[in-house]
Amino acid sequence: MNESFKALADPTRRQIIRLLREKDRSAGEIADYFKMSKPSISHHLNALKHAGLVQDERHGQFIMYSLNTTVLEEVLGWLLELTGTGKQNEPEVHFNKEAEEK
Repeated sequence: MNESFKALADPTRRQIIRLLREKDRSAGEIADYFKMSKPSISHHLNALKHAGLVQDERHGQFIMYSLNTTVLEEVLGWLLELTGTGKQNEPEVHFNKEAEEK
């Protein structure tokens, strides 16, 4: 999950996630939304792919990128749990007061 947070720390990558939330897109379609080189966009897509946040699939001569919703849901669920606004899927940890006092 640490890789997911690193990938999402970059504002360009967050914008790519927003674009892919609307629909699957090719690297060229994604690049059209940014004022940066296509190799730079490819670098961001590779970081997102390495983090498991996006997946790619070849369609003829194009590679289409889509969200990996499973990983995104896991990250979002963890963040909501951490902030106390989401469901807790893991059992609560109860500390042993006697052990703390030693």
